[in-house]
Amino acid sequence: MDAVLVTVLLVVAVVVIAVGAFTAMYNKFARQRNTIEESWRQIDVELQRRHDLIGNLVEVSRAAARFEQDTLARVVQARGRAVAAHGAGPAAQGQAEQQLNGALASFFAVAEQYPTLTANQNFRYLQEQMVECEDRIAAGRRFYNGNVRAFNTRFDTFPSSLVASAGKFGKKEYYEVDDPGVRAAPALHGAFDLLNEPVTPTPPLGQPMIQHGTMPENPPQTPPAPPLQ
Repeated sequence: MDAVLVTVLLVVAVVVIAVGAFTAMYNKFARQRNTIEESWRQIDVELQRRHDLIGNLVEVSRAAARFEQDTLARVVQARGRAVAAHGAGPAAQGQAEQQLNGALASFFAVAEQYPTLTANQNFRYLQEQMVECEDRIAAGRRFYNGNVRAFNTRFDTFPSSLVASAGKFGKKEYYEVDDPGVRAAPALHGAFDLLNEPVTPTPPLGQPMIQHGTMPENPPQTPPAPPLQ
């Protein structure tokens, strides 16, 4: 009788431990999933703000005389695809943002040729806001991908993989771009510094140009003073 009771107690203890372990792993999966979804919503908010800033940049740039309309058209089209990708998931959003990054790189390269545009206060303000937005997106992307990595690792390991299958959890998508050339957001800091460099004055005809810290090869000779009478 005592042996039967001990066996029953052992079985009950094993069942309780198994149920407790299953519940703990399930709850951890649920918390990780919610953290991933929340971190993605933060990225999505910043992406929407970024798209609004890009739209404003395009409108300000339209006022620049003879600004290349093909460049603006590519930015507008890429922005439209990125806006349409909202809700399609991190992978699809990453591909759309990759194309938008490429269009923005061309846009800022062309903008360097328009001093009147880069001197515009609205353009400069939007440029600063873009830099801050890109920084927040980069930080959010690192946080999101770190959570996805931890979640997917547990999904692939035993025994948590059994809990993931039983709880109908699925792997999460990373938010990244495939092209290493645009993996980082466009760098706007110092993009127009060349336009603000001081211009070296052109010397009169027949005189050599003197640069700071150098001497001309044939410096002009000072005529000798006349002898005292």
